[in-house]
Amino acid sequence: MKSLVIGGNGFIGTNLVDGLLRKGHAVRVFDRYPSRFREPNPAVEYVVGDLGNHGEVADVVQGVDFVFHLAYTSLPHTSNEDPVYDIRSNVVDTVQMLQQCSAAAVRKVIFISSGGTVYGIPQNTPIKEDDATDPICSYGITKLAIEKYLHLFHRLHGLDYVVARISNPYGEQQNPDAKQGAVTVFLGNLKRGNPITIWGDGEVVRDYIYIGDAVQALVKSADYQPGPDQHRVFNIGAGRGYSLNQLIAAMRGVVGKDIDVRYTPGRVEDVPSNVLDISRATAELGWKPEVELEEGLTRTWEWLKTLQLA
Repeated sequence: MKSLVIGGNGFIGTNLVDGLLRKGHAVRVFDRYPSRFREPNPAVEYVVGDLGNHGEVADVVQGVDFVFHLAYTSLPHTSNEDPVYDIRSNVVDTVQMLQQCSAAAVRKVIFISSGGTVYGIPQNTPIKEDDATDPICSYGITKLAIEKYLHLFHRLHGLDYVVARISNPYGEQQNPDAKQGAVTVFLGNLKRGNPITIWGDGEVVRDYIYIGDAVQALVKSADYQPGPDQHRVFNIGAGRGYSLNQLIAAMRGVVGKDIDVRYTPGRVEDVPSNVLDISRATAELGWKPEVELEEGLTRTWEWLKTLQLA
């Protein structure tokens, strides 16, 4: 089996490549940039390129069984500033990629969607895959649009797919200087001795999943062989929510010191609570998360301590 990981040098991608190699896949990575925290793996084929270069994408999808699509150009909290760019660089380029996958006889596309934004303000908690999808940011809308195009290409061309609506992943290889990823950004600030800034009162609730657990779900998605009318959209999360204040309290226990927390006004794109119901993935993928929050925080903290942060 050969897998292509588009965006394979990023946080999720780097960990996914490790998981695929352990599973015995041959792996090709397609990315604009090298990995920030790791040297290239000699067992991996690396191709430098851009999802927007359709010629490069047409070449890179040749000869692979599975395509894991992780690349995205926008973030939830900035996507509303330029929704046209969000559509052009994500939806349009992804649809072009799907055409090329179909032409190259790719067996399956596994798309990393967003369990945190496609649902918008949830009507029920935990959120099931069939609950209403009313995103309040362009990022969530474009993720949802790509999910619909995957369904269309399956109906029209037989291109199989799985959508993984991942909650809030965290862990090793995540950039502590990024604009999202509360766990690693907060721990990065603690390593530097800086305060933690929280939008709002800290009572926003999120579902945090350790990256190793998320990777296992993605690998199982490649093995999953659904019938024509079986589910292909799965929530991937811990299935349990923590407020930011609870997260900070758990971090105190891991790092063993007081934490200076500063609160600022909330953001309009932050829904009050987002916790995923993962029972479908457990039943149909044969997957469930194994790493509890405290253990995941400890692993992330130990990794961060090996870095030289400015």
